[in-house]
Amino acid sequence: MELYLKLFEIIFPVFFVIAIGYFLGKKNPNLDTSFITNYAANFGTPSLIIFALTSTGVTFAIFAEYFIYALILLINFGIVGIIFLILMKKDYIRELPPFILPNTGNMGIPICLFAYGKLGMGVAAAISSLVVFLHFTLNVFLAKKEFDFIVVLKSPSFYAILIIVAFLYFEIDMPQFVLNTVMLLAYTMIVLILMSLGIALTQMKIFSFKSAFISSIGRVIVGPIIGFILIKIFNLSGFAAGVLLIQSSMPSAILCYLVASMYSPKEVVDNISSMIVLSTIMSLITVPIIVFVALKYFS
Repeated sequence: MELYLKLFEIIFPVFFVIAIGYFLGKKNPNLDTSFITNYAANFGTPSLIIFALTSTGVTFAIFAEYFIYALILLINFGIVGIIFLILMKKDYIRELPPFILPNTGNMGIPICLFAYGKLGMGVAAAISSLVVFLHFTLNVFLAKKEFDFIVVLKSPSFYAILIIVAFLYFEIDMPQFVLNTVMLLAYTMIVLILMSLGIALTQMKIFSFKSAFISSIGRVIVGPIIGFILIKIFNLSGFAAGVLLIQSSMPSAILCYLVASMYSPKEVVDNISSMIVLSTIMSLITVPIIVFVALKYFS
């Protein structure tokens, strides 16, 4: 019974904030979330990375270890995505990002925080930092079918990751006024982005249910299976293994849709939109199950 209560305490706050966004989106169908997107890209995400990795006791060794595990994880997500897309006769380049890039930041980090405390958030951020970096490199490259290094140079998150790596490697303490500032910016972003996810569920559409359902299986069901296999192969244990499993179960990130809408044809954008919406809806069932397994076996 205690485990079920813990599960409720973890899942309810995140899904409740998403529900607030859904309510606001239904109340005002024309609600503009561009402010939230701009805030998250320029201030919120860099702040979240800095705060989560410098205030939680995560060392450079832990960061590097789980950054590498995340890289292996995402490579396997990519292989699964290519197989799914080829079998469905889809664009296996432009439609690949939602398979590779789960919502590990705005949804995954708070869930890991509630499940395992600050250390859990730190490991979750180490995994998410790679996902964030790939959003502004691989995601853009696949959407455009052309690499644009300027996008990387314009990304505040890229510089935040470089700064954090330096601070962790040289064991430099982040000034307290910086931590206080990024804490406010980071927690604000988490709330706003979760609400924008709820709003997006009222605005984005499922254009092909069958196709989106098959694709979503590759994200929210095959994803955690790959995560579990990785845990067993590398003999991982404890809360960090639980964090890796939880992060592997997240639905597709909305940023995949935003990038695709800027660079990809409408048909591709519609397919990505469908996968994000349906994988998010499916995650309302799958994520609590994965969190339960993580709490039971990796604590």
